[in-house]
Amino acid sequence: MQIRSDVELSNCSDVSCVREQNEDYFLYCEPDTDAEFARRGRMVVVCDGMGGCNGGEVASRIAAEQLRESFYTSEESDPRRVLMEGFRQAHQSILDEAEHDAGLRGMGTTCSAVIVHQGKLYLGHIGDSRIYLVRQGEIRQLSDDHTLVARLVREGMLTAEEAETHPQRHILTQALGVDSQDVAGDFPPAPLALEVGDIILLCSDGLHGMVAEREMALTVADQPLAEACRELVMLAKVRGGPDNITLQMLAIRQVQ
Repeated sequence: MQIRSDVELSNCSDVSCVREQNEDYFLYCEPDTDAEFARRGRMVVVCDGMGGCNGGEVASRIAAEQLRESFYTSEESDPRRVLMEGFRQAHQSILDEAEHDAGLRGMGTTCSAVIVHQGKLYLGHIGDSRIYLVRQGEIRQLSDDHTLVARLVREGMLTAEEAETHPQRHILTQALGVDSQDVAGDFPPAPLALEVGDIILLCSDGLHGMVAEREMALTVADQPLAEACRELVMLAKVRGGPDNITLQMLAIRQVQ
């Protein structure tokens, strides 16, 4: 797989200081041929699995690989619908796998995915991994956390400061594979127009739970993305690194 020169890509994944296995999964997709690239664009995915007996690791892998399959084979021309289709298929695939293996029942995963196509950013998201945009030194969270605490903040029952240390801040309200109903998730109808210099950052909560948003923005400024990736992972680990740490960053060098 080639990575065209209009972007810079970097990614890191670390088991952390406490966990024994890495239940996160990430991937990047970019068609080889120019014709397929013009049609499909490129996709970035980060998943954070959960569930005992290796279930989290299985769920996150299934979700990411199903999204990749959908990205490369979907007949949809709208990237938003490609993401919606991929999330639905991933959700069902996780449920099917758990149905055939009792040891995997109850597994699930967060999933944050973006498609960059013709200078626009399309989002698909469920759970508490996050999608950020860093533009001209400022960082903005593009995804909404699907957690109990985040919902309480949106309803005005908690402040953002209270949410940061709330004992139930990791309780998810949505995830792939944890409910037999159709997957919900967020798929904003309007894409975001990208600019040269933009950095798209996807990460699991092992990073954003330990590193403040402003620190992320400062770390990615004025240094290669690979160095910024390593620095962010180390910063999370210095602070205890209680959970798997995964991030992917895509810098826009040319809008096309």
